[in-house]
Amino acid sequence: MITTSRRQLLATTGLLALGGAIPAGCSRVAGGGAAPVVGKPNLFIGTGGHGHTFPGASLPFGMAQLSPDTNTHGWDACSGYHQKDGSIMGFSHTHLSGTGIGDMLDVLVVPTRRELKLEPGTIEKPGEGYRQRYSDEHAEPGYYRVKLETGVLAELTVTERCGLHRYHFGQGAGHILIDFAHAIEDDWDKGIVVEKASLDLGEDGTLTGSRQVNRWAKGRHIHFAMQMSRRPDRVQFFGDDGNPAPDGATSIKGNKLKLAFFFDDAGGPPILIKTGLSAVDVQGARDALAGEAKGWDFDGAVKAARATWAKAIGGIRVSGGTEAQRVIMASALYHAQLAPTLFTDRDGRYVGLDREVHQAANGEEAFSTYSLWDTYRALHPLLTLIDPDRAALLTRDICRQTAQSPAGPLVWPLQGVETACMIGWHGVSVLAEAHAKGIKADYAAAWPNIRRRAFDRDYKDIDSTLGRGFYYDLGYIPCDEVWESVSRTQEYAYDDWAMAHLADAVGAKEDAAALRKRAQNYRGVIDPETRFARPRFKDGSWWQDYDPVQIGHDVKKWRDYTEANGWQATFLNQHDVYGLIDHFGGDAAFEKQLDALFNAPSTLPDNAPPDISGLVGQYAHGNEPNHHVAYMYAYCGAPAKTQAMVRRLLTEMYKNDPDGVIGNDDCGQMSAWFILSALGFYPVDPVSAIYVFGSPLFDVAEVTVGAGKTLTVRAEGNAADRPYVQSVRWNGKPWSKNWIAHADLIGGGELVFEMGATPSAFGTARADRPPSFGSAPA
Repeated sequence: MITTSRRQLLATTGLLALGGAIPAGCSRVAGGGAAPVVGKPNLFIGTGGHGHTFPGASLPFGMAQLSPDTNTHGWDACSGYHQKDGSIMGFSHTHLSGTGIGDMLDVLVVPTRRELKLEPGTIEKPGEGYRQRYSDEHAEPGYYRVKLETGVLAELTVTERCGLHRYHFGQGAGHILIDFAHAIEDDWDKGIVVEKASLDLGEDGTLTGSRQVNRWAKGRHIHFAMQMSRRPDRVQFFGDDGNPAPDGATSIKGNKLKLAFFFDDAGGPPILIKTGLSAVDVQGARDALAGEAKGWDFDGAVKAARATWAKAIGGIRVSGGTEAQRVIMASALYHAQLAPTLFTDRDGRYVGLDREVHQAANGEEAFSTYSLWDTYRALHPLLTLIDPDRAALLTRDICRQTAQSPAGPLVWPLQGVETACMIGWHGVSVLAEAHAKGIKADYAAAWPNIRRRAFDRDYKDIDSTLGRGFYYDLGYIPCDEVWESVSRTQEYAYDDWAMAHLADAVGAKEDAAALRKRAQNYRGVIDPETRFARPRFKDGSWWQDYDPVQIGHDVKKWRDYTEANGWQATFLNQHDVYGLIDHFGGDAAFEKQLDALFNAPSTLPDNAPPDISGLVGQYAHGNEPNHHVAYMYAYCGAPAKTQAMVRRLLTEMYKNDPDGVIGNDDCGQMSAWFILSALGFYPVDPVSAIYVFGSPLFDVAEVTVGAGKTLTVRAEGNAADRPYVQSVRWNGKPWSKNWIAHADLIGGGELVFEMGATPSAFGTARADRPPSFGSAPA
């Protein structure tokens, strides 16, 4: 996602001809005879570079995500943490993982032995504020620990809705500051970011608070209830002007509120803090404390969090590959299970996208942080395979929230607010994929709002749906009328494809037929002469001085693509690959254009967004629109090029260090691409419910699927210089197709790839190529 504060990413991965796509300097894959094991994740992967992840404590898909904050300004502060910042402001209870826009960072806790300071200070001069340098940082799933320069040892863990802290102070005075004004803020923010805040200290020592935040999810609310294991010797409230409230005050209201708990001697037994969260009200936060953190057993909570994560990450076991690759696999599994985040209170209440409080039925949950423009591609397909119960829970939630939302199908919901970030309404893809894979949900309840979005040109318009009238009437969106017109045309077409499936599911056959026809509108911006996705004007003419490297026909003030240029957008199509191939003039022409993409000079214009990163030629692995493109060779009879490129991307674009994700992880999408591709297959079109074969990274992978069944993937003869599939067996029988259905994999079984050093004829026959647009290649 684009913000005005993003810096252009200039580095690329370098240029290699596709024929030389195997990375040099890799040793032969090790451990071929070893039993598959669960890797140990490195939670600092993605905390440097532009990965935008955070290292703190969480549970899978949990509401409380308690982590250190190092900054609140700039693009690389989106998660609140960046490895290069060098000092910690404090520890807040909510975070976003891998996003391109920042928000959250609610209820900052600052333990220190310094004199009281109410402002954090700067990264350059942390001592001027309450920032502290740090050392001995340790992170593992469900637990975080760090030593602050003032001598405080901080430990963090969580339950689903509660953040738990344990602070070890040295002997002497100390204090704990609660900064309730702390939030992501940037120069482009207009107006008051935090308002309508209140803090109240009860007679039992429970601190409660509420605030409204007008950041990305404008108008979202957060409520908390906090308890401490030791009573402070003194408490002081501070108002908007930074002045202390009168002595004896027990409550305060305003926009920039803070509170300090003072201890004359903070040493001795550690000071424990527990904080319950709710988006509904303070009572919901109190209920979280009462139900999930009754006592002060911090170590017990750590043990429980570790056990929960062990099960979540233990769903995939691997052998072979390098040690670093096994760490990357485990880390990707961790990051792929941080979002969507739980959004119901313990009593089932949640804030809907209509801003009203709703009640979920027993056994149901509402979720937030649906980064759907990113995650419909691989994250949600991954969950249908490794955690189908979770996928079903999310599907039912998306159906409910679609029915409740004034904007209809979900775009990018965050904390009860439809941010409408990005383009399209890709919640329909997640629903269509789920239905195609047999997941039960009330699709009929969601259909009326989906149908309005599909056909009613007067239906509530939001930025993500601009240009629909032109799309209906012209078959494309004109570049002289609507921002990012080329990408919008293509992504609307994909959503039409998904909605056609949902129309069939609810019996709306005429709607389904109309949507399938309209799903070919992507052709309206594919110029068959130049073979590029090209800006087109309202009068039907094309941009004449076309340059596919540029992002807009008016380079100074216009964009025709969403986080892409003409090279990357040319291959946006996921659902009608054979139609695209025909539009290009056949297999050979399509293969040639793919080759050109991967071998073009990796140059970008000065106004390119930083999301266009991880370049191989003009292919951009650091951003989602290209994630399926390496697999498109399989459709034109050149699967060996898919195999070589996928193996290259697996080994070049991911590293076991803070700068280990080539672009924003985007709520687990970059991680999910690695997981699925490392297993040897990928959902080019999730709605089709099939996976296209690539090149498995590990010698053996065991995946728990369905109701405790095991899918075993073997890569016999695998090595770093042997990425090419020679043959495939499924459950002991030869398998000639270059794809496999979800229905096969979810039942468990053994998928065996025979690997080799040179390309083979496997999967090249027309009958063995993947189906697309509901049919096999002609």
